[in-house]
Amino acid sequence: MSKHDTAIVFALAALRRFIATAAAAMMTAMAAPIAQAQVLDQVRASGTLRVCIWPDYYGVTYRSPRTQGLAGIDIDLSGELARELNVRLAYVESSFPQLIGDLNSGRCDVAMFAVGILPSRKEQLAFTEPYLQSDIYGVTTRANRTVRQWGDIDQPGVVVAVQAGTFMEPVMRDALKEARMVVVRPPSTREQELEAGRVDVFMTDYPYSRRLLDNADWARLVAPPKPFFVLPYGYAVKRGDAAWLARLDEFVSAIKRDGRLSAAARRHGLGEIIVTQ
Repeated sequence: MSKHDTAIVFALAALRRFIATAAAAMMTAMAAPIAQAQVLDQVRASGTLRVCIWPDYYGVTYRSPRTQGLAGIDIDLSGELARELNVRLAYVESSFPQLIGDLNSGRCDVAMFAVGILPSRKEQLAFTEPYLQSDIYGVTTRANRTVRQWGDIDQPGVVVAVQAGTFMEPVMRDALKEARMVVVRPPSTREQELEAGRVDVFMTDYPYSRRLLDNADWARLVAPPKPFFVLPYGYAVKRGDAAWLARLDEFVSAIKRDGRLSAAARRHGLGEIIVTQ
């Protein structure tokens, strides 16, 4: 084969590779809208919206131990979303440690339990615009003499509890220089550890703090004197589904605009932490 023929063969091979690559890119672009609409189409086709909740989140998605009924801002608002979509509502019990796996495995369509929008979570999930925000608070007992104010928390000998999987875990791990941090995992609870005297204080957010302040006369709130780590909360979904995320953002905008967010927040004692813009 002459040099001229060899050059033609190589040129033809390169052209075939270019055509194949261009065709693949075109097929991907054509398929993208279908993939992006997958969850919304599935919800409509099945007639069911599967919502991940954490049933121990007071004021947000809380199951009463007495009645076993669910109540909270996101119980109300998930009902509103299902009504808008004209589908049934099915709750899927989850938790902060399970959240990413439950969404990415398709166990639920959306997580609606005031999920903190952390950079580490944004690497694996997509979030709506925020609808709530909260700082971090300490909860101790009224009898505790070690922790009386915020400045007493990060001191030698103080034991600080955080719930596994919550945003308080990485934040307090970085913030505490002198105190010792304990990560509490189910079936243990932060309240049990505090009441037993194994920890001096546990860290939580505004909604969860209301549970103890409303129901336990032994509990005392320790608030930061200035903003410490204010985190926005949104609804979380699997990444890569632009149409579903856009529909949820449309819902968040609507409940802010028409007053449903404010009304639900007031019903459940969370009016101070809503995001209205």
